[in-house]
Amino acid sequence: MHPSFSQSASAGQYPNSKVLYIDHLKVLLTALVIVHHALVTYGAPGGWYYFEKTQSAGATIPMTMAVSVNQSFFMGFFFFLSALFIPGSLKRKGSAVFIKDRFFRLGIPVIYYSLIQATIMNFLVYRYGQNHDISFTQFLSGYDGWIDVGVLWFVLALLLFTLFYLVWTRIAKPDFKDLPLPSLQQILVFAAVLGLITFLTRTVFAVGWVLQPLGFQPGHFPQYIAMFVFGLIAAENQWIRQIDRQHYRKLTIFIFCMVFIGFPLIFSLKIVFGQPLEWFVGGWHMAALLYAFWEQIIGISIMAALLAIGKNKLNVHSRFMDKMSRCAFAVYIIHPFVLVVLSLLLKDWAIDPAVKFLIVAPLGIITSFLLGYLVVKIPRVNQVV
Repeated sequence: MHPSFSQSASAGQYPNSKVLYIDHLKVLLTALVIVHHALVTYGAPGGWYYFEKTQSAGATIPMTMAVSVNQSFFMGFFFFLSALFIPGSLKRKGSAVFIKDRFFRLGIPVIYYSLIQATIMNFLVYRYGQNHDISFTQFLSGYDGWIDVGVLWFVLALLLFTLFYLVWTRIAKPDFKDLPLPSLQQILVFAAVLGLITFLTRTVFAVGWVLQPLGFQPGHFPQYIAMFVFGLIAAENQWIRQIDRQHYRKLTIFIFCMVFIGFPLIFSLKIVFGQPLEWFVGGWHMAALLYAFWEQIIGISIMAALLAIGKNKLNVHSRFMDKMSRCAFAVYIIHPFVLVVLSLLLKDWAIDPAVKFLIVAPLGIITSFLLGYLVVKIPRVNQVV
């Protein structure tokens, strides 16, 4: 069971009545991952297994905006939520059992995905998406993509972060306690500093540059590392208990302005000044600097707002949401297969790809969660996911 996806919010130092909304946020984030990859399939920029890009600017622009906003927070939020439960789990289990448990629950899914699921998906795309009339056996005879962690790069990164945390606690013995819950002003200053660090990182590792075979994009890692550390600090100081919507009540309007005013203004640089997209994702360019600041400020703001709104609106018991939360890690693993199959089934339908997105995205969410629910019912498998 993945510590972010499947560990109950009642675990460790958090009483269940206080943090039910953490489980509900996990379900929301998992659904957003599915929507994100469906957007990339049909029009938005990004890497994926199968593409059918729409040529309609009226669809491409909002798709690009959606994945940009999504990318600004959803994976960083996963790292934050994962880190929330690490200190408590480590104290309960001890280092030896904790490490063994992490390798078991994180390592097995990576091996399964790389050797089995990714291989099958690559065959399906090659055979049906690219119309190569060969058998699975023939495909395997020339296949060289066995190390393909795909979306489970997150699991590998989380495992590495956790190991670094264990070593650090042994060497430095850090004391994260007695740190107050950040104010709105402190959060925005932190986001701005993180934006500068992100920009500097992308002068070397532009967005889209991938460290193979790990699947890491270093251009996004300043946020991932920062949010993992923030999660550890939040756990030690019980910030989850202290969060109140009044702390961040102005964020909703601010986020709205950053999305619908800030993003178009930055994107207008491309149109008005003819700047290539490459200038936005890395290098010593004003476009890259502005985009890095926008991305981190809006991303950190959305995370803070979701925690506050979640505690205020979603902190209620729901048997349905409990079941969805329990299978969220399984859904995360299998959703690429679901999206690839759905996309290939609709491949020959002569309709704009943007319309296909409107069908595949909701079907992908429903099918992935149904399959995930069945997967966690399988004996022994449910000990891992």
